[in-house]
Amino acid sequence: MIKSMTGFGRAQDTVDRMNISVEIKSVNHRYFEFSSKVPRTYGFLDEKLKSHIQSVVARGKIDCFVTIEELEDDNCTVSINHSLASGYINALKELSEKYGLENDVTATTLSKYYDIFSVHKDEADEERVWNAVKTVADRALDSFVAMREREGEKLKNDILSRCETILEDVSFIEERSPQTVIEYNAKLLERMKTVLEDVHVDEQRLLTEAAIYADKIAVAEETVRLRSHVAQMREFMNSSSAIGRKADFLIQEFNREANTIGSKAQDVSIAKKVIDIKSEVEKIREQIQNIE
Repeated sequence: MIKSMTGFGRAQDTVDRMNISVEIKSVNHRYFEFSSKVPRTYGFLDEKLKSHIQSVVARGKIDCFVTIEELEDDNCTVSINHSLASGYINALKELSEKYGLENDVTATTLSKYYDIFSVHKDEADEERVWNAVKTVADRALDSFVAMREREGEKLKNDILSRCETILEDVSFIEERSPQTVIEYNAKLLERMKTVLEDVHVDEQRLLTEAAIYADKIAVAEETVRLRSHVAQMREFMNSSSAIGRKADFLIQEFNREANTIGSKAQDVSIAKKVIDIKSEVEKIREQIQNIE
């Protein structure tokens, strides 16, 4: 299924005593580019998230945001700097004696001096944390991919519709091109009769001139290739793999054939159809820039 490179997905849940939130969003990019924002103590999640998301997403600039709140943290210990605590007690005692103040130092009093205490947290169990985050990330990823698929379906329908318009214009050119040769031949005969008046018109010369003109404006090869390109684009649109880069290259070939037809066109109506084709090609190109 065709996917857009624009997407968003978010999930939140409590897993293994952790309240976890994962948000994934993406915009267009030529390649796969990933950045994440996770709590500092869980930096090991960066590469794991990148690999996991890249297994599902081929292209786009991906931003991933993760928050983790431990609901029950029994891996923390609080230690006391006894030397510093003793220093505070002695200083307060000295202050009391010097100025005749009541020395009412208590544990609660000392608790206000934050530098006495230090909190130590054991290293996180990486496997446990990753399994929990992955559970939530998968839900966010499912939502993210679903949105990209919905957007991709819209892009696909628009591109196929424009391809049909191009085919209609190609059919007109194919029908009109031989007619321009007939019209040229008639005009040429009329001009020769006018110039030569009663002198006999050289039929062979007339046929030669018409053949040269027909060869000069022949666009059959270009229209056949355009039809082939449209058929290939249809195949791309029904592919289950990432086709953005291939389609981008193919649309350049669309434009090449249209330009060649335009350079050969000696007929106003054909020239207008070429402009219409190039307009549709440009619109398809814009849409392809959004496809994974």
